[in-house]
Amino acid sequence: MKKIVLSGLSLALLGAAGVAHAQSSVTLYGLIDTGLTYTSNSGGSSNFQQASGILNGNRWGLRGSEDLGNGLKAIFVLENGFNLSTGKLGQNSREFGRQAYVGLSSNQYGAVTLGRQYDSLVDNLAPLALNGTQYGGTLASHPYDNDNLNNSVRINNAVKFQSVNYGGFKFGALYGFSNAAGSFADSRAYSLGASYTFGGLNFAAGYLQLNGGGSTTNTSGAVATGDSTFNAGRQRTYGAGVNYAFGPATVGLVFTQTQLNNATSIGSGASGQTNGVTLTGGSARFTNYEVNARYALSPAWTVSGAYTFTDARLDGESPKYHQITLQTDYALSKRTDVYAEAAYQHVGSTGNSGITADIVGVSASSTDSQVVGTVGIRHRF
Repeated sequence: MKKIVLSGLSLALLGAAGVAHAQSSVTLYGLIDTGLTYTSNSGGSSNFQQASGILNGNRWGLRGSEDLGNGLKAIFVLENGFNLSTGKLGQNSREFGRQAYVGLSSNQYGAVTLGRQYDSLVDNLAPLALNGTQYGGTLASHPYDNDNLNNSVRINNAVKFQSVNYGGFKFGALYGFSNAAGSFADSRAYSLGASYTFGGLNFAAGYLQLNGGGSTTNTSGAVATGDSTFNAGRQRTYGAGVNYAFGPATVGLVFTQTQLNNATSIGSGASGQTNGVTLTGGSARFTNYEVNARYALSPAWTVSGAYTFTDARLDGESPKYHQITLQTDYALSKRTDVYAEAAYQHVGSTGNSGITADIVGVSASSTDSQVVGTVGIRHRF
């Protein structure tokens, strides 16, 4: 019989390896969302389809951290988006189109990260809107996702800071570089955001500016061509929201406004719309007012809904959107749930703008009204 003898040095090395392993981690995670979707008018005809990610975009990712000591960590996220129905890559065929960043995180101050990231308006304000949560998702987005609360636009070349929680208060800022020599402002982006939580009360506000989104020839900028909801020389979006949770109920209000300058078209980019309305006046404005609520009938069963009024200014016309979204969701486990959701949109006062109803996530209607209904399943891992 052989004896295995471990020297003191061997034991020390094994111990050190165990400590190093315990202080580092890499996690595989993801979300799969699919179902059957009916659209009353999709480019002139009704449509019944098996739809991928109709509420929440399908994704898988890697999230990692390494403890550097003294409350400091190295962190990274690589997140891929894909179409479950076809297996194709999302976000214009990017390998990690949803997020891709690396940085440092301090327990005392916050995190600084570099790469392709969500802006600070999304980080802070979106969770207060129904479409920024699992209780509404993409179908509950404001027209064209004009305020980006549904994450339609990610920022390339971005440096972002997100603070730790200071007694319920958090804040963040982001700057996306144009990466263009001699044209510092061409296709750059920046945003600010903050939120405050006290008991059941949550308040948040944010600002986002995109220069040259979809309208620039700079394909390496913060917002590259084909990766933007609008083709505009400048997009400015700001907003604020509040919600209050009491018992099993949560109610909220969200206000946002988006202003476009030197704009040529809307609805033809990252949000997936096919309306592609051409603007001749060069400017546009969307003002959104949302009231939302959700209620837990049981720990597993929730119902939610929102009404959004959007007052727009396009080429001298004043389209007015009314949208109602309702959802019921039942959790089969902590990781798997089934849902049914419906959305109705009507747009009036369109004049000669060419605007029709256009619920985010499906093709535009050929008329001023559109209804979408879906039943599906979501699984998280």
